[in-house]
Amino acid sequence: MLKLKSVDSSSQNYSYDVFLSFRGEDTRKNFTDHLYKALQDAGLFTFRDDEDIERGESIKSELENGIQQSRSWIIVFSENYAFSSWCLDELVMILKCRNRSKRLLLPIFYHVDPSDIHKQSGCVYEAFSRHEEKFKREVNDTKRKDLMEKIQQWRTALTELANLGGMHLQNLTDG
Repeated sequence: MLKLKSVDSSSQNYSYDVFLSFRGEDTRKNFTDHLYKALQDAGLFTFRDDEDIERGESIKSELENGIQQSRSWIIVFSENYAFSSWCLDELVMILKCRNRSKRLLLPIFYHVDPSDIHKQSGCVYEAFSRHEEKFKREVNDTKRKDLMEKIQQWRTALTELANLGGMHLQNLTDG
């Protein structure tokens, strides 16, 4: 059983034991659902975007609060994770919090080769190509420059994530 314990030396009280970051269309109804249930069954209060965002609230600010108020984070990096600007923004926020507080971050590479993240090849390369293509069409020069800087932040965050020890889960026929 996964034991999550804060490595943060401060005495801060957190609202959540775990924040789950995942691409909903890839894993919400399968792996992440099972992981969420296992964490809940283990007594860990877990933030998941479909459960913990109040109706009428700003999604971005609710996610930021969830990230900041979590003792640890689990990132389920799946095939389409890097296609989502929301997921990549979450990743950047999580790494900023982690770098300030040294809380636990566990990446799970779900049906994705971790070397694709490190080398930014495969599905990651394809995702960034789409983001760059979309951002280059921005007509406002200042906004386009900001968007391209955001891509660099995402790339840096992915490199940092790939350098962490994590779990590599492949789609195996024998379970």
